Parts: sequence; structure tokens; C-alpha cells
Amino acid sequence: MNKAIQFFQEAKAEMLKVNWPTKKQTLNYTGLVVAVSIVVAGFLGGLDSMFGYILRTYIIK
Repeated sequence: MNKAIQFFQEAKAEMLKVNWPTKKQTLNYTGLVVAVSIVVAGFLGGLDSMFGYILRTYIIK
């Protein structure tokens, strides 16, 4: 039981050392992730459409 208590005490001590991001940083990073995800989804969707068009037009006649 002492080991479990010691573990949680050490875990708490380590969590207090963490440099947590501010609310503004968190919102900025979240917005960046959403924006990059949308750009990548659009790019991959465009490639999929292009290759589908090529397949339908030139290969599967």
C-alpha cells in the first residue's frame, strides 16, 4: 500500500512541474490542427477526384 501512495505522491509532484499551455495557446494550436486537417482533406479529396476522373475517362471506357 505504501508503494501505491508513494506512486501517487510522485505523480502529483511531476504534474506540478509540467509547463501547461495557456488557453490562448491551446486555442491557437487547436485552430491550426483543424485548418491543416481541412487543407489535407481537400488535397486528398482533389487527388481522389482527379484519379477517379482519369480512371473513368481513359482506362475504364
